[in-house]
Amino acid sequence: MAKTNVDNKTNEYLLEMKNISKSFPGVKALDHAQLRVRPGTVHSLMGENGAGKSTLMKCLFGLYKRDEGDIIFQGRSVEYHSTREALEDGIAMVQQELNQAQKMTVMDNLWLGRYPVSFGFAIDETKMYRDTQSVFQKLDIHIDPKAIISTLSVATRQMVEIAKAVSYDAKIVVFDEPTSSLSDAEVEQLFRIIKMLKKKGCGIIYISHKMDEILRISDEVTIMRDGKWVETKPAKDCTLNSIIKAMVGRDLNNRFPPKTNKPGKDYLEVKNLSSLYGNNAIKNVSFNIRKGEIFGLAGLVGAGRSELLETIFGVRTKSEGQIFKDGMLVKNDSAEHAIKNGFALLTEERRTTGIFGVLSIKDNTVIASLNNYNSMFGLDGNKMSKDTNWAIEAMNVKTPSQKTQIKSLSGGNQQKVIIGRWVLTDPDVLLLDEPTRGIDVGAKYEIYQLIINMANQGKTIIVCSSEMPELLGICDRIAVMSNHRLAGILDQKEANQEKLMNLALKYM
Repeated sequence: MAKTNVDNKTNEYLLEMKNISKSFPGVKALDHAQLRVRPGTVHSLMGENGAGKSTLMKCLFGLYKRDEGDIIFQGRSVEYHSTREALEDGIAMVQQELNQAQKMTVMDNLWLGRYPVSFGFAIDETKMYRDTQSVFQKLDIHIDPKAIISTLSVATRQMVEIAKAVSYDAKIVVFDEPTSSLSDAEVEQLFRIIKMLKKKGCGIIYISHKMDEILRISDEVTIMRDGKWVETKPAKDCTLNSIIKAMVGRDLNNRFPPKTNKPGKDYLEVKNLSSLYGNNAIKNVSFNIRKGEIFGLAGLVGAGRSELLETIFGVRTKSEGQIFKDGMLVKNDSAEHAIKNGFALLTEERRTTGIFGVLSIKDNTVIASLNNYNSMFGLDGNKMSKDTNWAIEAMNVKTPSQKTQIKSLSGGNQQKVIIGRWVLTDPDVLLLDEPTRGIDVGAKYEIYQLIINMANQGKTIIVCSSEMPELLGICDRIAVMSNHRLAGILDQKEANQEKLMNLALKYM
């Protein structure tokens, strides 16, 4: 790591990023972007998907090499060539997309690359367990250090990543969409951790699309758009409307599009559905959904919402129950069978179970409907390209080319590609698990409009979301899961957040 002393005087900024530029083939991701973070403050970084927020942080963290610009940390000019260098120098990052060793324990993931050793070479398991417990105790986190990461919920794994960042005793901690999979109680716990870090003089860089969080915990807010710095303001001078206008370059008067779908006759029936997998098994769930209806699925983290969608889609094994579509019994014994039966599933974790990172946007778009492109000479490349172009335009995906690797896109644009993939299969029933997780307000509106348009075309849609305002804004009815059981179903006209929460707690 290159370091040069530039100023021995006390600096009011802990971190300064000046005129940072970064280009990839066909696109300039950062164009003289800047960010200044004071010690003991929360500095929120906001912008639409593709605005350059994550790219800027990856330049800071040593994941990308910047093309130009300067990074000044604690009065020194720095350039990190790896994440390890950044961590060892006091900069930690909790990334939006979890990248953990799935088959290893919690404590292995916490200390990977810096294991405590005894006798000079052997891993000291006892010390590692004790050190993990010590970190968790300070943060009031209750997780078994010996649990295998893959057995934990997304929210619990997120808390492990937060604990790992804090364990480095960092001076700068970057949180990239940290609450996207956390319950309300876990969000409050995170905010307590952030408050503790502030008291220690840490600088917090907080990236989120949740406006209420930004206005609640921030000291300063920086807005980016199209890779450029737009403005930095004290949080107390910001409003919801001013932030949105700076982000998207225009006023966004309505959070949700007008609901124009008109549900018809009963179309999908789930009858006494239960699944295997022990404590995570859903239990005796029954409901009917109409053709052209947007049916919400609410509940606390771990309530069984994702498990229900996965059981309907056949990627979890049902122990009993039946699924009827348009009066006909369907047997979704696998994802392949479900797709043939007219079902599609957008999964919660796009990085783990959604995208094929090293493949192109084109490959990721058409991969679920390859049978549609068979010809005498193999796969019809021209038709594949045509459909991919349609998906890019229909979903408003920001990309230089359909040949671009999907992993180089922002999280929101990756999500749009996956939605386009499933729309191309022309499903009758679309299961959407957290479809707007980690997506900016402008892109959310586009996805809401897309969902309503599909309902207008007669598609039956289930939307699972942790954001109650989202469900109240776009759904016709909302079912609530509680401890893997169906606690009740509310019509949108009678539903509110209090009623939804009461149902969510019914079997707890």
